[in-house]
Amino acid sequence: MQIKNNSSMFIKEYTSEFVGRWDELIDWEKRGESEGGFFERILQEHGAKTVLDIASGTGYHTVTLNMNGFDCTGSDGSANMVSKARENAERFGLTDVRLEEAEWTSLSSTFTNEKFDAIVCLGNAFTHLFDDTERRIAMKQIYGLLNEGGVVIIDHRNYDAILDNGFTSKHQSYYLGDTVDIRPESVSEDGVRFRYSYSDGSVHHLTLCPIRQDYVTSLLSDTGFQEVKRYGDFEADYNTYDPDFIVQVAKK
Repeated sequence: MQIKNNSSMFIKEYTSEFVGRWDELIDWEKRGESEGGFFERILQEHGAKTVLDIASGTGYHTVTLNMNGFDCTGSDGSANMVSKARENAERFGLTDVRLEEAEWTSLSSTFTNEKFDAIVCLGNAFTHLFDDTERRIAMKQIYGLLNEGGVVIIDHRNYDAILDNGFTSKHQSYYLGDTVDIRPESVSEDGVRFRYSYSDGSVHHLTLCPIRQDYVTSLLSDTGFQEVKRYGDFEADYNTYDPDFIVQVAKK
C-alpha cells in the first residue's frame, strides 16, 4: 500500500460529522475508569502544574486535567475539534479554559514566549505525522516549549503488534464506546487506514503512520529528552506485543 500523506491530511479526515461522534467513540466515563488517574499521577510525580495538551481533540484530557487541579491549555490542528472541545469544556462549567488551533510543527508561533511544565500528546495523535522530518520538527517545538525539568507524555497504538502479528484489540484502555467498531482496512509499514463503523451504519476513516516503540523512544532521545520510560496499557511491566497502546514519558 502506497500512501501519500502530509501533516494536514488528518484535518480533512476529521469532518464535522466525525468529530460530532468522536465522544461516542471515546466514552468519557469509561475512559476515566480505565486510566485510573494514570496521567494525573505522572504529572504530579514531575511537579507539573501548567500543561499544554497539543492534541486536545474534543477536550477529554484538557477538561479532566483542569478538573483535577492542573492549569491545562488545549490545542489541536483541527478547527472542528477545537470547537467541539470548547462545547465540552462549557458543558462541564469550564468557561475560561484556553483552547487554540495550532499545528505541532509551528507550536511556538501560537504559544510565543510561553513555557509549560508538561506537554501531552495523547489519543494516538502523533501518528498523524507521516514524515520523519516533520516529526523531528514537532518534537523540537515540544522541547522548546517546556520548562527545564518539564515532562512530555506521548501515547500511540502498539504498531509493533499490528505490523508483526496483525490487528487485535482488548478494548479495555482506549476507545471504549460500544456503538463503534474500529479495525484497519489496510496495513503496511507506510500507513494504516482505520475504518470506524458505527452501529447506525455510519463509516469514517483515519489514515495513520505506524511508528514503532523504539522509533519514538529514539526520537525523544535524539531531541534531548532524558529518562524515557514506557508503559503498556498504563503498566510499567509489559511484553512488547501485549498492550493495545504504549505511553512514553520523558523529561527535559
